Amino acid sequence: DALVVVGGDGLVHLAVNVLAGSEWDRVPLGIVPSGTGNDTARALGVPLDDVPAACSRIAAALVTGGRPMDLGRITGDGPPRWFACVVSAGFDAAVNARANAWRWPRGRSRYNLAMVRELATFRAIDYTVTDFTASDDGDTWRQGAMLISVANGQSIGGGMRITPAARVDDGLLDLFIVKPLSRGAFLAVFPKVFSGRHLGHPAVEIRQVRKVQISAANIQAYADGERIGALPLTIEVVPGAVRVLA
Repeated sequence: DALVVVGGDGLVHLAVNVLAGSEWDRVPLGIVPSGTGNDTARALGVPLDDVPAACSRIAAALVTGGRPMDLGRITGDGPPRWFACVVSAGFDAAVNARANAWRWPRGRSRYNLAMVRELATFRAIDYTVTDFTASDDGDTWRQGAMLISVANGQSIGGGMRITPAARVDDGLLDLFIVKPLSRGAFLAVFPKVFSGRHLGHPAVEIRQVRKVQISAANIQAYADGERIGALPLTIEVVPGAVRVLA
């Protein structure tokens, strides 16, 4: 048996929340990407814009049983949730909310236009972050930032490679921080995200974590493009939480 979804990151998000931590967690997941962003499929190396190739990959992986994929588990005010690719909490989440409200344009252009609109009024956020990777007591610090994301995969928004070194099977999550920037500086850095060249900018920081708590006032978080709820949230990696046909 297998669960195969034909759609984008939102449908993949639904699928992993059905499988992970349940009696069906050994049922492998196949993805035929046909959504707006397809960032989870991209992280897995699934062919994009080529349905026959994606289906052929699934068929081949069915023979071997697929491979394990890490997921992130989110706990906050409500039942735990799972995510496959990225949790956004800040400017990127606000852009996601704006883009989700539009039907046009499609693909990456929708996210880019929403970003320009959101940037006109956005202000840096005062976060409190606790990293539990090295100690159960956690290492806590305050951080002013445009955004903080927690990534299992490499990209958001249809190929913006915020954490290009992230891997979905390394037992780690990448904590991505963009410190306060002027609008002009942000717009200068933004195009570099598609190639991963933004990593050299002094306002950009990436830390590898296993478990992290993020708090901020009046900030909504999104996971795989789907609204999760308000901060604070605790996010931790669960190695090999699902098997994927990729």
